[in-house]
This record gives sequence, structure tokens and C-alpha cells, in this order.
Amino acid sequence: MGKIAFVFAGQGAQYPGMGRELAQCSQGAKAVFAKLDALRPGTSDQCFSGSDEDLKNTANTQPCMFAVELAAAAALAEKGIKADMTAGFSLGELAALTYSGAADLETGFHLVCRRGELMAREAEANPSTMAAVLKLTNQQVETVCGQFEEVYPVNYNCPGQVSVAFRKESLKPFSAAVKEAGGRALPLKVQGGFHSPFMAKAAEDFAKILAETDLQAPAIPLYSNCTGEVYAGDPRGLLARQISSPVRWETIVRNMIAAGADTFIELGPGRTLCGLIEKIDKTVRTFPMETRADLDKIWEEVAGC
Repeated sequence: MGKIAFVFAGQGAQYPGMGRELAQCSQGAKAVFAKLDALRPGTSDQCFSGSDEDLKNTANTQPCMFAVELAAAAALAEKGIKADMTAGFSLGELAALTYSGAADLETGFHLVCRRGELMAREAEANPSTMAAVLKLTNQQVETVCGQFEEVYPVNYNCPGQVSVAFRKESLKPFSAAVKEAGGRALPLKVQGGFHSPFMAKAAEDFAKILAETDLQAPAIPLYSNCTGEVYAGDPRGLLARQISSPVRWETIVRNMIAAGADTFIELGPGRTLCGLIEKIDKTVRTFPMETRADLDKIWEEVAGC
């Protein structure tokens, strides 16, 4: 019997109304939203009723995504469905950290709120954005990036897809260079050049916050965005570096599969990670988890694993 991996979604998958159905169909999910509303008033209202513009603001996106993701985990726990290992994409790593038991819900939420504030601050100070480059190899993307100043490959998502961070004025010339190389650049729904040197000051300040935060050893294997490997020892250094370092998502997924994972459940809005995982290895099963229908399907097809 294979193992179950929970993977937590990253920024860009948010949408108005996310999580509302979870709160309606699961007492555990409803309790998560209530607890986080007590810590940051209006969080559930932003998820359920906020505008697209509200949710694009990084300082809102990150706590709201975290809330939906941990609510989804609570709904699964009510059904007795738990993970054998976990990872999260970018901000999803804070949700995975919390799910693993390394941080309690309040601590994880505090960290994600501060992280969102710091990254929003640096995005405003360094006007930048990101695009996903399709149809090129990692090396080809790195070569194109090397033709420009301050253009960085940052998220190694799956074969033929790498996200790149750059200043906003570089979008047109960079996209043209990608097209000339045989690829395509798709702008992402984010408000900053994350996981790049544009976020260096945010990483530095987040390290100070982490130094004052009590974390425990994860109860299940927790994979690092920075290394693609299971965390060993104190996670604080890598958690801070993660903000300004590339996400090794393809490496994480391959390592999880090598460790026995054959069922991946994506917690949070959308199914971006499911799509990436299917491109990395078509033999594993993937399930999104954010609606009542998702919960019913997982209960039907996964609960017996």
C-alpha cells in the first residue's frame, strides 16, 4: 500500500469565495476559520466575500490561503484521512509546517501573516512580477535569464515549466527572448518577484521573527522548498532562505514518490499542484481538496488506502 502526501497550494491560486463551502460542510473547517478570525479579524470574510483585488494583495493572500488550506486539512481529519508526509509550495510551506506539527495553528498563522506583510513590503519597494516559462528545459530558461539583468529562474515546477522573477519593465523583452528560444512566457497572478533577490530584505527580517519563534520537530516528514529534501534539524534557516531562494518543486515531488507516496492531495484553492505532479509522474494519483465534492471523492477513493 502506497503513502499519502498532502501538498499545500501556493500564491496565485486564490479566488473570491474560496473556502466558503468547506466552512459550510465541515465543523472542523468552520472551527479553523473561527480561530483564525479571532487572531486576524475578517480573515474568513476576505476568503468568502473579498474581491479579486483584495485577495491579490500579498498581505491578504497569504493568511487567507493558509486559512483555507488548514481548514481543508481539518475537514479531511474529520474523515480520518491523514498524510504520511507533507510539503507546500512557497507560502504553502507554512501550512505544511503547521500540519506536520512543527508549529501549532496560532504560531503558523502568525508566521504566515508576518511573511505576507514582509513580502508585500518588498514587492512595493522593488516593483517586480513573475511569469511561467513553458516548453523550454531548465537549462534553456537559465540561459535566457542570463541575457538580462535582474531576471531570475525561481520556481522549478515540472519538466518544461520554470517560473521566472524580474522587474516589471523586463516582461516584454524577456517574453520576446523566450519566444525566440522556442518557449512561451505566461504572466502570473502575483504582485512581486518572489523567491528571488528582490525579497532579500524580507528573508532577513523573517529570520529575526523565526529566531523568536518556538518550533517543534515535525511529526511526519516535511520537505523543504530550498533543498527538495526532508527537513533535518532546526528548520528556521531554510524557512527564512525560502523567501528569496528558488522552489525545487519537481525535486520535492520526485523525492516524495521515491519515499513511497502514490497519492497526492492538494489542499487549498485550485489544482495547480495536481497538474504539476501529473506532469512529473503520470503513475501517481492526484486529488484537489477544497469543496464538498472534493471531500466526498477523496473519502470514496482514498479512505481505504
